[in-house]
Amino acid sequence: MAKRKSIYVCNECGHKTKNWMGKCPSCNQWDTMVEELQSSEESIGSRAVRTAKSSGSIQISQVEAEDGVRLSTGVKELDCILGGGLVRGAAVLIGGEPGVGKSTLLMQAANWLAEAAGTVLYITAEESLIQLKLRAERLGTLASNLKVLAENNIEIIQKVIADEQPEVVILDSIQMVYWEVIGSAPGSVGQVRECAATLVAQAKRFNIPILIVGHVTKEGSIAGPKVLEHIVDVVLQFEGDKLHTARILRAIKNRYGAVNEIGVFEMGAGGLTPVADASKLFLSGRESGSSGSVVTAALEGSRPFLVEVQALVTDGYPGNAKRQVSGADRTRAQMILAVLEKRAEISLYDKDVFLNVVSGASLGDTGSDLAIALAIVSSLLNENFDRETVVIGELGLGGEVRNVAQLEPRLKEAERLGFKAAVVPRLRKKPQTKIRLIPVDSIDIALQELRHFKREG
Repeated sequence: MAKRKSIYVCNECGHKTKNWMGKCPSCNQWDTMVEELQSSEESIGSRAVRTAKSSGSIQISQVEAEDGVRLSTGVKELDCILGGGLVRGAAVLIGGEPGVGKSTLLMQAANWLAEAAGTVLYITAEESLIQLKLRAERLGTLASNLKVLAENNIEIIQKVIADEQPEVVILDSIQMVYWEVIGSAPGSVGQVRECAATLVAQAKRFNIPILIVGHVTKEGSIAGPKVLEHIVDVVLQFEGDKLHTARILRAIKNRYGAVNEIGVFEMGAGGLTPVADASKLFLSGRESGSSGSVVTAALEGSRPFLVEVQALVTDGYPGNAKRQVSGADRTRAQMILAVLEKRAEISLYDKDVFLNVVSGASLGDTGSDLAIALAIVSSLLNENFDRETVVIGELGLGGEVRNVAQLEPRLKEAERLGFKAAVVPRLRKKPQTKIRLIPVDSIDIALQELRHFKREG
């Protein structure tokens, strides 16, 4: 039996040490050192160094670019996120909470790719082949070129990929794959790091794109060492509330395209359906005549879409007021509340504030600051704002309303959906739009102008 020794590896940066430390000396994070058993046998990395042979360097102008390097998935939303399709040899990591639809999306993607590109190998390390067959029948994804394999031993997986060399490989999930040489359990730092590095190297060697599912922690980040996100080419985050049908696939890293691009899907009995008009989905079911409701035009990547921001302000207890935020950044919401207190002189210290972005959408765009502030004031005063008005603007700590990126595309999206007016930052150059613009430069003027506009309407 091979002799094993214990080392400690940082779960964030992968730093190794013989002794446990409360704080990692490399990334300065606390409580990230995890014990890991290692065999005395040589590791994947050392073996690769020993056997590697250099082909020498060449001038960059001599590098020949391949034609048709991207594989279309057959779904416009997914192709858009990837930058036009899958790049041959690329490693794509997909993360998301349990039950959000990762396996459903990949099973459908496998079917689309099998019909469009050729043989697709779907490797499951968590489920049996019977479970895969039942899901495929429910989704109607039984393409003849779709092959399946239930295996979690990395050496067997490597051999199957090398022997069959499919057009695309899908692995669900990396946390359940193990290498026997490493003594730790599947999902540990060492297992995830080494197995992922091996798969990525094989994808580059055979020029096969591979899609890898990664579990997420309770904080929402992808489980395992941070190096996992560094060694892959693309990282996609699958977001959505299981109580809503909307799902958002977001690119947070992409070596072959733009980051922060999103694709919107709708979950149904037959699986995930791409949504071309995200604004209509997020605004569906919107009620009229309700205080605390404001529509804003958010921007994700290059794509503008409209969402409804709702706020509910009720009497609370001074010193113990509740602040509940869903679908928006909690820290940003706290800052907006402080600006309303200080700059607009609106007392909220003894109020419970509940903030929600409707339909399961998630706002990471600061251009929705002003809409959040006006929704809070609307609920506090129990005053309904105009239903056909969209609110766009970033809020500064001084109460000023700042300009936002890509204002004109946002306004065109609002115009397309029939909105008649827009509260926007005061600009020197007027955007090209038919919507009536209400320029404001502070939160005070925004409140005054909006109430005045309401009386006129």
